[in-house]
Amino acid sequence: MANVAEAAQERQAKVEEALREAFRSFIDMEEVEVITFSDMSVIDLASAVLNHPIVLKPLLAACNIAARAIERDIGIRNLDTYAPRLSKEQAMAICGYLKPFLPAHLALPSLSHLDRVNFIDKEVRLRKGRWEEMVKSALNRQASMKFQKRKFMVGGDQFEVDAAAPPDGPILFGVDVKRIEARRDIHKRTDEIVNKANKLREAYPKARMAAVIYYPFVAEHVNVQSRLQSPNIDAVAFAGESEESVNAAVGLVLAKLGVRK
Repeated sequence: MANVAEAAQERQAKVEEALREAFRSFIDMEEVEVITFSDMSVIDLASAVLNHPIVLKPLLAACNIAARAIERDIGIRNLDTYAPRLSKEQAMAICGYLKPFLPAHLALPSLSHLDRVNFIDKEVRLRKGRWEEMVKSALNRQASMKFQKRKFMVGGDQFEVDAAAPPDGPILFGVDVKRIEARRDIHKRTDEIVNKANKLREAYPKARMAAVIYYPFVAEHVNVQSRLQSPNIDAVAFAGESEESVNAAVGLVLAKLGVRK
């Protein structure tokens, strides 16, 4: 952060000037609650965080500091920044680390909006993870074999299959579970699927590979499927957000692989 501080300061000045010019006709002067961090000591800040743990995340967001930075630089592991449970010593350590990065003052609504943006991003990511788990659960409900995440080696490189069967020994069936959220990601994501299928077949010549894909642009599914035409990919199915859609896609893939109950 120190390395980019000067460039960031220059950009901030330019952005503030541009905002004033761009929105000159819509700028109002009004009374707003402002938190004056420059008047606080580290002890004051730590006390506030201990008494109201929910404020930690917006403070970290205002400084562009994530939990991994706290783990790396302070040694506090597995910190849930949205609902932290901290000892007094940990709060002091975090706030001592955080204080130099905080601005002299910040409007309370701006700070709460930062928290909102980060919270929405977290929840969206969790939904993606839940969707992937939904696909894996459906595989194990409908398949005649158990599927689980497995790793394999090819040419000294390690690869991972999202769901593979059987759990031990040579992999016979692999399913790549992939969310493609944007059109611009099609080429990269489909190339990843094809490459993984090629590597799996190289490691296990008898293995069969499939993909279950979330791609919200239904009219373009044919285009995605055409990019996945490969002798090493045996089945491709598209699933939506709902459990019914996931179950249908998983059933289709397992039927094509020949391991549906």
